[in-house]
Amino acid sequence: MVEDAPGEDAPGEDPPRDGRAGIDAALVRRLIAAQFPRWRDLPVTPVEVDGWDNRTYRLGAELTVRLPTAEGYAPAIAKEHRWLPALAPHLPLPVPPIVARGAPGEGYPFAWSVRGWLDGEVATAERVRDMGGFARDLAAFLRALWRVDATGGPLAGAHSFYRGAPCAHYDGETRRALAALAGRSDAGIDAERAAAVWRDALDATWRGTPVWFHGDIAVNNLLVRDGALAAVIDFGTSGVGDPACDLVIAWTLFTGAAREAFAHGVGQDEGTWARARGWALWKAAICLEAALDTDPAEAAHHRRVIGEVLADHAAHAP
Repeated sequence: MVEDAPGEDAPGEDPPRDGRAGIDAALVRRLIAAQFPRWRDLPVTPVEVDGWDNRTYRLGAELTVRLPTAEGYAPAIAKEHRWLPALAPHLPLPVPPIVARGAPGEGYPFAWSVRGWLDGEVATAERVRDMGGFARDLAAFLRALWRVDATGGPLAGAHSFYRGAPCAHYDGETRRALAALAGRSDAGIDAERAAAVWRDALDATWRGTPVWFHGDIAVNNLLVRDGALAAVIDFGTSGVGDPACDLVIAWTLFTGAAREAFAHGVGQDEGTWARARGWALWKAAICLEAALDTDPAEAAHHRRVIGEVLADHAAHAP
């Protein structure tokens, strides 16, 4: 199991990540020994794929320990402890089981979490047996999540990095990225068309009833087992608001018939899809700008996503 995807959060909006340096297996052992001595003899090992906003360690064979790397990520611990047990019974797939909540200690300044281990691998295209079936299963999960009673849930805001809020929160950042990309011939995108996608996203004002959203439906937060979707993890950016942000995977993973199956399964209106294209464009544009001079493979991925978004926008133009 992985608990959050490396680099999935937004450049320029995230807390500093230097807190990772002080988190290691020795710290986890000290925290466990001091606060949960019943587990003190269990081995502590890093997970194979770790994230930026949290460090995750296996604790024995059946548990994991999750530690936020910076202050801005710490509120997710209390949020997930409060709400994941309430959400889980209503969802068709497993989500991280909450086992215990740790307190600051041993020089570590934040609350932390002990959870049950969920077996599976991150959902790369090569690991998915039937992408259309995977798309339908994910759509069913999201529909179930959106149906859960949202009364009293945490409204979208800083704790969700403004997922679920109007994408206008990232207007300045998106326009700056598109302007920078427009000035670079190696960016390989049509910045004018991209700006039109962003304008349409801003104009598609959401007026719906707030619903639960996950906030980071990305491949590293989806686990597969035997080629099928097996679990959804990392609800750190979850909250209550506009579900458009949960549709971005339509362009980051799905293509062709699988994308159509996902779109049919989630059943959202065109305004929601317009905002979803905006969310996808925002992330891909700022990541493409950051990767152009440093990571050609990463840049190619985000360039492809932007191309898919632009093509989809053109296909749905009035």
